[in-house]
Amino acid sequence: MDDADLLEALLSSLAGEASVYSRWCWSSGADVAPHVRELAKIAEADWVHEAVLGATGPTTLKEIEAALRPVTHDTAAELMVNLSTDSLVFPGHPQRDLTHARRAVTKAISILGPGSEWFSNIDGLWESGRAWSPVTRHTFDGVVAGRGAGFVIALLQVGED
Repeated sequence: MDDADLLEALLSSLAGEASVYSRWCWSSGADVAPHVRELAKIAEADWVHEAVLGATGPTTLKEIEAALRPVTHDTAAELMVNLSTDSLVFPGHPQRDLTHARRAVTKAISILGPGSEWFSNIDGLWESGRAWSPVTRHTFDGVVAGRGAGFVIALLQVGED
């Protein structure tokens, strides 16, 4: 299995719940904002029935870029595991196996390599509470995106309460 196929399998295993989305694509060092926006569009289309009437969110790449801040590899890994396993809306209600998520995230990050760069709209670590800059029109969203080794990957969770 080549790295692209493996990334597809890993990211699919981290997503798949009704509110968690993943995406990967080839990249030559391009910005992550266009990839996050494409993933947000998919989530917004799937969740249109849940959106608050009249809710708005970022619609331009500049707005998405402003929402994303650099994070360390370790922070990216922790946030990706949490986005995959725990609900932004109802914390403490596991969505999937924590051990699997940790293994899948560790492998995905290793494919992007030690020189990879990571970004998130979430400020701080999960246990410290969550604040974020929205990347969708939904009440809750969290995204982690990384680039390296010719790939861009993103994991996004959306939700409404």
